[in-house]
Amino acid sequence: MATGTLLATAACSSGDDGAAAGSETAAAERPLAARATTPSVGASPSAGTGESSGAAPSPAATLSATGARNALITAADIEDDWVQVKDPQTWRDKLLIGQVDTAQFLTGKAEAADCQRLIDALYDETLLGTPSGASALNGFQEGDSRLLYQVAAYQKAPLDKAMDWLKKLPDTCDQFTLTGGDSGDRTVQVVETSLPDEGDARQGLTVTVKGTSNGDPVTLTLDVAVVRVGDDAITITNGGLDGADEDTTESAVEQGTERLKEVRAGRTPTPTPSDLD
Repeated sequence: MATGTLLATAACSSGDDGAAAGSETAAAERPLAARATTPSVGASPSAGTGESSGAAPSPAATLSATGARNALITAADIEDDWVQVKDPQTWRDKLLIGQVDTAQFLTGKAEAADCQRLIDALYDETLLGTPSGASALNGFQEGDSRLLYQVAAYQKAPLDKAMDWLKKLPDTCDQFTLTGGDSGDRTVQVVETSLPDEGDARQGLTVTVKGTSNGDPVTLTLDVAVVRVGDDAITITNGGLDGADEDTTESAVEQGTERLKEVRAGRTPTPTPSDLD
């Protein structure tokens, strides 16, 4: 009887070990996302989610057209006397600030390809290249200043490359001459500026273009700000003939990044009022 009991015990033990080994192998072969996680004893279902109750919303896998629009800032987000305009998509082709045709003022030829790319992308929707997914745009005006704001989805490798390009511009394009067009030679300066610590990566620039328009001296100063959140990004071009308001740029960065993060978390940001001009 003792011998039989020992044999039975050994057989059961061997079977349990084999089942455990098979379970571990199957778990190792399944993708990580497919494995179930058992909560620790005493942990609430929402522990570690940042939510007080209920399940945390799932991050959006892809930025949708609706999500991109919801992530846009409005005039209320940047305060002061900014007014939202209807057709900022046309600014690159025709943009009057006071008596200056800004689109024409920015049309010209730069010797270096990197500098040409920057000039061509100001007030355009391709500062970070062509979006690979959804894209939305808002434009605002206040006196002789204009602010162009974009939210868009990109592929990771091109987006990282574009961010690296922006980072190098204060060195590669610190000062250059823009020639041709109707405004003669213009001197362009590019300097790096700091931005609020928002998003996964960020880059700020101030671009100053000096020349003449209709025989009068003109200085156009623009803040350029980019913030990456995952594979999505916001881009801002803010400024005009009276300089660039850094506080407005910072507000757009802070408010816009939070709105984009809300959308990516599967939530809809709280609406803010806006006035269409």
